[in-house]
Amino acid sequence: QVQVVESGGGLVQPGGSLRLSCTVSGSISSLYVMAWYRQAPGMQRELVAEITSGGRTNSAESVKGRFTISRDNAKNTVYLQMNSLKPEDTAVYYCSADLTPQRTAARFRYWGQGTQVTVSS
Repeated sequence: QVQVVESGGGLVQPGGSLRLSCTVSGSISSLYVMAWYRQAPGMQRELVAEITSGGRTNSAESVKGRFTISRDNAKNTVYLQMNSLKPEDTAVYYCSADLTPQRTAARFRYWGQGTQVTVSS
């Protein structure tokens, strides 16, 4: 059984900061790309940032210079440091993990349950 659990969301004022964490646990052979997506009400889910197991990153233009993705491979954990938050960053943030479970050769994408981030004064 594989679990993906996010934490760290909440309410913050414009210009503030939050740090999201996401940990993958369970019977895993290999963990590949980990990423953060977000979905605002009435909008499609969009990629915020992603990071490979080797540390290569990619992020959306709207968050470059403000958000930083990082990971701790020893802990199977990915982080999203969000600075200079804006009201338009308000959304449910989802963590995804591309991995191969034990006793399989296939690669799957697992999702967390989501964590709410609200930027408002």
